[in-house]
Amino acid sequence: MTIRDVAVIGAGTMGNGIAHVFALRGHPVSLIDSDPAALRKGMDAIARNLERQVGKQAISAEDRDAALARIDAQEGLDSAHAADLVVEAIVEDEEVKTDVFRTLDSIVQPHGILASNTSSISITRLGAVTSRPDQTIGMHFMNPVPVMTLVEVIRGYETSAETHSTIVALAESLGKTPVTVRDYPGFVSNRVLMPMINEAIFCVMEGVAEPEAIDTVMKLGMSHPMGPLTLADFIGLDVCLAILEVLQAGLGDPKYRPCPLLRQMVAAGRLGRKTGAGFFEYGERA
Repeated sequence: MTIRDVAVIGAGTMGNGIAHVFALRGHPVSLIDSDPAALRKGMDAIARNLERQVGKQAISAEDRDAALARIDAQEGLDSAHAADLVVEAIVEDEEVKTDVFRTLDSIVQPHGILASNTSSISITRLGAVTSRPDQTIGMHFMNPVPVMTLVEVIRGYETSAETHSTIVALAESLGKTPVTVRDYPGFVSNRVLMPMINEAIFCVMEGVAEPEAIDTVMKLGMSHPMGPLTLADFIGLDVCLAILEVLQAGLGDPKYRPCPLLRQMVAAGRLGRKTGAGFFEYGERA
C-alpha cells in the first residue's frame, strides 16, 4: 500500500514534530487539534524547527517553504477523512484515545491505516474499538521527532502483515530506523526507561543525592547523554506517571509502582520543562 496523505491528531510537541517530518519528506499533512491556540503554537513550533534546520544547513530555504506549504492546520477530525494514514498523538489516556479511534474509524476512508504514537497503551485495545483492527498499529516516535531516528513499530494482536510492512517501509522513507516490538505494556523503550527514571526519583525522595548529583552519576558513569531527571522533565512528569501506571496495571508487578514524590510533583503542577519547573527550574514554560 502507498501512503501519500497523512493526518496527525494533536498539535503538541510530538504531533507537530511528526507533522514536520512527514511534510519535509513530501507528504501532504493535515495537522488536527480541537484547540485553536494549540494549533497555532504547533504550527509556530514547526516553522521555528524548520528554520533551525535551515540555519544548520540541514535543509534549504526551499525545502522549508515547501514543507510548510504541505501542512494544513485544521480543528475538526473530519479533516482526516481522506488520509491514507492517521497518526494519533494526543494525551496518554486510554479512554480519550479510544474515543478518538472510534470516531476516526467512522470518518477515515476504508483503506486508511490508524496509528498511535502512544508510549505505553495497548494497540490491541485501541484496534478493538474499530472495524479495522488489522489496520491499526503503533508508530511510537521519539522526542524530538525531527532529530531522533528511532520509531518503535508496535503490532497489535490483529495487526496484519501488510499493515506492518507498510509502516516499516514508511518509517524508513522518513529517514527513521523502525524497530518492531510486540504489544506489551510500555513496549521496549518505556518498559526499560521508566523504571530507571522512577528509581532516580526514589533516590531524590529518600535523600540519597541531589537531582544534579544523580544526573551527573548517570551521565559520567553510564555515558548517558542526559540524566534521568532531566529526561523526566523533558518528557513531562505527568507523562512519566501515566506510563508507570500503565506498566503497573498491565504487568501487575509492584516494581513499577510510581514513586510517591512523582505523584506529589504532578499534583502540584511541577511537570517539567513544559510548566517551567520539575526537578530543575527552567524559568518559563517551554
